[in-house]
Amino acid sequence: MKASVGWGMCVVGVVCLSLGAPALGVNIETVPVGNPGNADDTGEVGYGGVDYVYNIGKFEVTAGQYTDFLNAVADTDTYGLYNTSMWSSSYGCKIERTGSSGSYSYSVASDWADRPVNYVSWGDAARFCNWLENGQPTTGMQDLTTTEDGSYYLNGATSDAALLAVTRDPNATWVIPSEDEWYKAAYHKNDGVTGNYWDYPTGTNTAPSNDLINPDPGNNATFYDSGYTIGGQYYRTEVGAHENSASPYDTFDQGGNVWEWNEAILYDRGLRGGSFSYIDILLASNRYYDFSPSYEYFDFGFRVAEVPEPATVALLAFGGIGVLIRRKAVER
Repeated sequence: MKASVGWGMCVVGVVCLSLGAPALGVNIETVPVGNPGNADDTGEVGYGGVDYVYNIGKFEVTAGQYTDFLNAVADTDTYGLYNTSMWSSSYGCKIERTGSSGSYSYSVASDWADRPVNYVSWGDAARFCNWLENGQPTTGMQDLTTTEDGSYYLNGATSDAALLAVTRDPNATWVIPSEDEWYKAAYHKNDGVTGNYWDYPTGTNTAPSNDLINPDPGNNATFYDSGYTIGGQYYRTEVGAHENSASPYDTFDQGGNVWEWNEAILYDRGLRGGSFSYIDILLASNRYYDFSPSYEYFDFGFRVAEVPEPATVALLAFGGIGVLIRRKAVER
């Protein structure tokens, strides 16, 4: 896994990733989503058009990654990044908090570290992105240098009204995906600047099965269909467990496992992708109704995206000649 990637242009119209970023505490493995300027999916819902190349998390943010985040900034947990149901609920991702306010510490059961985090709100996801944007500081505090500014100016926002007013900073790189960014990575056929999309995020128009088989025969996801993919104490598979069931852009679990927050607003914030407890909402045409951005639930999680800075987007639009490598200070 890699902590951050930079944006570069090697030849006209071709974006490549620069390498060499130092390893950080939480390493987010991303994959590039190309074909800038692709058309929306007009056949079903009209989403998915994105005018720039960006990266998106190959996997959902895991309980282990979120535990590292909590240990870095939640000694006191001023803005409620931890939900006690993560530990106490039978559906929880088994992150445990010990100690008292001012000296909290967090741990995750080893067999849960690579499963997606749950019981996280849209606000929690935005604060995680801010922490990545600020270089993953380990101050133990939640302030403007860690979770409250960066990709999103939160500054203590916790109410639904305040979180609905939050927008992406124009210079942000680590973000919650927009609905178009999320949708394109999940369903676009990766066949140029087309409006061609699959119905399911496993690269097919045939509904996936919910089998966990080794080796994975393809077109599988983690969801309920006359039984759970994996039941009992887990319900969620480890991210990427269906190793041959990726989207055309090589993302995993954009269907099933946990619902994933995006930036869309109708009445509240949007979710996409279905979860381990549903069968029929993995379809591209099934846009989930909005939820309050402060809401934390047993099958709500998220993945992150990494978008280019505006100057890079402008160069790409111009057609740029030569080599450009721009980096955000994620590795400071």
